[in-house]
Amino acid sequence: MSNVTDRESVPESPNPIGMDGIEFIEFTTSKPQALGGVLERMGFRPVARHRSREVELYRQGTMNVVVNSQPTDIPRTVVPVERPIISAIALRVRDADAAFRRALDLGAWEIPPRAQALELNIPGIHGVGESLIYFVDRYDEFSIFDIDFRAIPGVDPNPPAIADLNFFGIVQYVGLERTDDWTEFYVQLFGFTPIPDDVRFGIMPKGLLLQSPCRKFFLQLIEPDGAAQYAPMEEHLQRIGFGTPDVLAATAEFEKRGIEFVSTDKVHTSERGALTKAVLGGVMFELVHADPNSRMWRP
Repeated sequence: MSNVTDRESVPESPNPIGMDGIEFIEFTTSKPQALGGVLERMGFRPVARHRSREVELYRQGTMNVVVNSQPTDIPRTVVPVERPIISAIALRVRDADAAFRRALDLGAWEIPPRAQALELNIPGIHGVGESLIYFVDRYDEFSIFDIDFRAIPGVDPNPPAIADLNFFGIVQYVGLERTDDWTEFYVQLFGFTPIPDDVRFGIMPKGLLLQSPCRKFFLQLIEPDGAAQYAPMEEHLQRIGFGTPDVLAATAEFEKRGIEFVSTDKVHTSERGALTKAVLGGVMFELVHADPNSRMWRP
């Protein structure tokens, strides 16, 4: 029989909350139709609307993007303004309540419940800036969208992904010398793993990469440099990265749809990746070469 010391020395699971990828990424804006148009050019389709809130669900392949124009009812969260802002990430986990309680025990800030009658209460915590992080354990055959959303009549609920697009990661802008603080946050609460600096994806080399414990997506933490170090900046989630096995084919398709890509001496489309030009005051997307059947980086 093991003694107490033996039990206490057992290391924690490398995936302490049973993370299984991203359920949805949410934008908040007071101009949802404008953002919806951009998302549709990127291959997403509106498939459902929330039963009681000004929230619409867009989907392509395995990816869900939520567009929220509901006036905020939680302090220190994103207020809908014309410029779209990434306001939340929902993580797929083994047990949403257990993941939520664990995060609170480790010092995370709780967001108060706001579910109305017959709606799901999705537990969540405060993330970077005014963003939120939700925990979702209903995402297989019966998901949260089957309860809180109404399908749009006549629309395919599962539109295929252009160029096998999938969620590759999210770029987060952090304050000067704040990378270590945010790394500790993601490592301790969720089990993310920092990636060595010599391992790079796409065409945007800055920042520290953190791989999710489920090996399904990355976070990229970027500090200001150059003159930006001295300019005021709020920490925030800046853009979504999409993985695709063929970046050049994907960019060609998106250009046909009216999406323009950055092309300068330092940043331009290649087989490794591409970056869309900013629209609607700062909305950008990044394409990254990624084999959807691989398990990403391994130590």
